[in-house]
Amino acid sequence: MRLALSAEWTKLRTVPGPGWLLLAAAAVTVTLSAAAAGAMSCPNGQLDCVVDAARVSLTGIQLGQAVIAVLAVLVIGEEYGTGLIRTTLTAMPGRLTVLAAKAVTLTGLVLVAGAVGVVGSLVAGRIALPLPFSLTDASTLRAGAGSVLYLALIGLLSLGLATALRDSALSIGVVLSLLYLFPILALVIRDPRWVRRIEQAAPSSAGLAVQATRNLTSLPIGPWAGLGVLALWAGGALLLGGLLLRWRDA
Repeated sequence: MRLALSAEWTKLRTVPGPGWLLLAAAAVTVTLSAAAAGAMSCPNGQLDCVVDAARVSLTGIQLGQAVIAVLAVLVIGEEYGTGLIRTTLTAMPGRLTVLAAKAVTLTGLVLVAGAVGVVGSLVAGRIALPLPFSLTDASTLRAGAGSVLYLALIGLLSLGLATALRDSALSIGVVLSLLYLFPILALVIRDPRWVRRIEQAAPSSAGLAVQATRNLTSLPIGPWAGLGVLALWAGGALLLGGLLLRWRDA
């Protein structure tokens, strides 16, 4: 496993793409979050007009996740595209070990970039929002830490699907559909029961519940339970990808 981790780390750090994508993920997260916070206003000088200040400050996660998804897909998708996967599996015959090393390396990098993006977003929100909120409050810390974990799970979900599909463009399309199609459906469906079910089961809708710091009892799913739903999606994708990687020819 140590050699596999070293090999995957060498691959990621010796090509420019992953580094730029990680920087882009952090940058777009902070930029969109700052824009969302700056767009909020309190009419008539009200001090309690923002429904959830911390969640508004973390709006950028909804765009940053797309960049993380693309990065995760390319971690293995590019190897299938160029044929390098054959060399990788020849040098390291343990296929599940290779996938595990990719998952660990990717997760570590996403956690770092996600932490930078989340901290920057919360600080920007604290400065820009008309309603002050504490950065050290337990609910804010949970929202921030949960958002970092959310991005890591999105990366694992994308890696698993890319391993199963073996095509970068197709994998990116499938992952982005999973992340953004369900929330759109929830907006157009009129039956509140189906809307609630979608928000409880969809990977992004459920996972992003971890950002909520107010009115938790009215949520379709609890913060940690929602993150657990996303973890199930990620685990299922990795399991499927791992089984197909082991059974199919490279």
